[in-house]
Amino acid sequence: MNTSTHGSNVNMNFKRKKKKSGWTPIGVAALVLGFMAAFPIGLAVLAYILWGGRVDDLISDAVDALKNAFNNGSHSPASSSGNAAFDEYKAATLRDLEQQQAEFADYVDQLRKTRDREEFEHFIKSRKKGK
Repeated sequence: MNTSTHGSNVNMNFKRKKKKSGWTPIGVAALVLGFMAAFPIGLAVLAYILWGGRVDDLISDAVDALKNAFNNGSHSPASSSGNAAFDEYKAATLRDLEQQQAEFADYVDQLRKTRDREEFEHFIKSRKKGK
């Protein structure tokens, strides 16, 4: 029993170490476009793929980095200006704006409900007049 467990661990480790091919459709497209745009760019993409990288992973890492950059921008409560008074003012202002946004959303929802009720009542009245 111990050897079968050991054998399955070996297979699991082999699966983890198996390297994915760098030649993906996006990688090939990037290579072709790189050579079309400029010869050094095409060579750089080719070298990256041959070195063992995947263009798909490179693109997804770049997208993740951009998402993190935008998510950690000025809207992040963790970002600090270094001035405690300004940070308190900023936090209070953001809380007020969030509260106003919630109140406005409730107001718009109430307007929609009122409009729907009026349209429904108008529909019922017009049906009764027709009969």
